[in-house]
Amino acid sequence: MNGDISAGTPGEVFSAFLKLGLTSFGGPIAHLGYFRDEFVTRRKWIDEAGYADLVALCQFLPGPASSQVGFSLGVLRGNGLLGGLAAWFAFTMPSALILLAFALGAAAFTGPVAEGLLHGLKLVAVAVVAQAIWGMTRSLTPDRPRAAIALAAVLVVVLSSGSLGQIAAIALGAIVGLWLCRSDGAPVSGHLNFPVSRRSGIVALILFAALFLIPPLFAGDQGVALFNAFYRSGALVFGGGHVVLPLLQAETVAPGWVTNEAFLAGYGVAQAVPGPLFTFAAYLGAVVRPPPNGVAGGTIALVAILLPGLLLVYGILPFWDQLRSRQAAQAAMRGANAAVVGILGAALYNPVWTSAVLTPRDFALALAGFLLLTVWKTPPWIVVVTLAAIGALMGAMSWS
Repeated sequence: MNGDISAGTPGEVFSAFLKLGLTSFGGPIAHLGYFRDEFVTRRKWIDEAGYADLVALCQFLPGPASSQVGFSLGVLRGNGLLGGLAAWFAFTMPSALILLAFALGAAAFTGPVAEGLLHGLKLVAVAVVAQAIWGMTRSLTPDRPRAAIALAAVLVVVLSSGSLGQIAAIALGAIVGLWLCRSDGAPVSGHLNFPVSRRSGIVALILFAALFLIPPLFAGDQGVALFNAFYRSGALVFGGGHVVLPLLQAETVAPGWVTNEAFLAGYGVAQAVPGPLFTFAAYLGAVVRPPPNGVAGGTIALVAILLPGLLLVYGILPFWDQLRSRQAAQAAMRGANAAVVGILGAALYNPVWTSAVLTPRDFALALAGFLLLTVWKTPPWIVVVTLAAIGALMGAMSWS
């Protein structure tokens, strides 16, 4: 973040992220697009390259990348841990509360109208991701070497499976950047002076390891076992989002805590709510058997699955700016940033495009959303409401 931008307050951070927590549909890749539009383009809390650095860092670490990026932006703007927690709480709670209410039997939103609404939200994701790629391509792949790295990243992700392909693409981009991107003498970005001391970072990393190693020793207690299952899932998954689902299914369905039918029902609802997909844990924690479950179980599961990723990124932040200020690190980061553009490009096609654009009408609506965002500079929440309403209306018309 550039030094001429003053720090904000945790209250400001909470307000900004609460709006996103209520409107950020489309999964982790779309969330990164929402964050870029809100905090790079509109509010200017961080510059383009600094934001890309955060994305690359969080892609390297286990946990939900979009939540880690949001937490880090909260730390940066809100002057420390309180700002990060304000961002995390505001972005996470809306979807967590919806899923918890569903788990407790509030209501199930089904039928043609609901399916149409969900499809409209998927088209929003197409527009948002395309907008993010449009902006990041111009600033992060301005020359042939970095454009080639982005293309190589697309190929790596397309030809591989799972989150390992994303990690490999970023690692490859960093390695190639050391070779091809040293001639660019411009700095990566302004300073990213996170208000986190090295001592605090080390404490966070020690706590991460302790919570990974100690709870299994007391797994005879069901509450501890529940915490351990979700903490382990959050600590071992790279890439976040849908990648965590097989781990959660193994941790909850296999031991008989949750039926497969209940698991899939909750997963379906999780697709229709804003915010991070990791809040699916709140639903699972509420429906597990034996207790603790309900509100207590949902809270334990939600905190446990998100905590390892937040501890890791908080532990790394105080060392990140010094590392990225080195010439070799700058070159590697240019390559990694270009690879991030390629990864977003691959994600735009699959799963975002392939799951949303099924007819020429879908293409027209997605293009309209993209133009609203890029040409008319329409606030994202208006695009969300508009396309969701159109989807719901089409669902109602098909039903009638």
